[in-house]
Amino acid sequence: MNMKKYLLPLLVVLTSMASLPVSGQTHYSSNVAVGVKGGVDLSRVSFTPSVKQGFAMGCNAGVTFRYIEENHFGLIAEVNFEQRGWKEDFEEYPYEYTRTLNYIQIPFLAHIYFGRRGRFFFNAGPEIGFMIGESTKANFDYNNIASIPEFPSSLRTTYQYQMAAENKVDFGISAGLGGEFSISRRNSIYIEGRFYYGLGNVLKSGRTENFRGSNSMSIMASVGYWFRIK
Repeated sequence: MNMKKYLLPLLVVLTSMASLPVSGQTHYSSNVAVGVKGGVDLSRVSFTPSVKQGFAMGCNAGVTFRYIEENHFGLIAEVNFEQRGWKEDFEEYPYEYTRTLNYIQIPFLAHIYFGRRGRFFFNAGPEIGFMIGESTKANFDYNNIASIPEFPSSLRTTYQYQMAAENKVDFGISAGLGGEFSISRRNSIYIEGRFYYGLGNVLKSGRTENFRGSNSMSIMASVGYWFRIK
């Protein structure tokens, strides 16, 4: 599935919308807010050839900045710590394998919202990530699976076990939906569900490599707090 073909044009359209003036709007007091957020991630990697897997669970937390100049439109920048990776599915076999990849993620998002005291919003835009570490949890010797007679090597892809993450910088697209609820003029809380798709490869990939693609994917659920400073 070539998601790049559809995600990049969508990003251009959404980012352009954020700069359009609202018809009939003559005066709007700009809104500047800072905040914090935290939540959970469910992630996997889209491998080609495929790897049998479920979702790996991790956490996310970060600081946020929002600038709204036009009614219904604004911009958001974040600096987040996020845990991504993948958890393999061995079906009836008693094995476990999870790779955790830790990132500092920096999204730049168009913020489209409707409502006043209670708001519904849609965020979308590019995101760049810098890997700061990785770890593996398994209940078998994944560096020497040939020594495990009953391991189902013939039924699954196993190249990834001994491959460290090749690319320390990841670039992708994020899009999310959520709701914001005002506590007072300066304080509000929000919840958001967000999807991320990486346009780069996590492991060394290419036509002559073991994997032709290894794109990161994650679903993030978070709760956040905004404090309006202007």
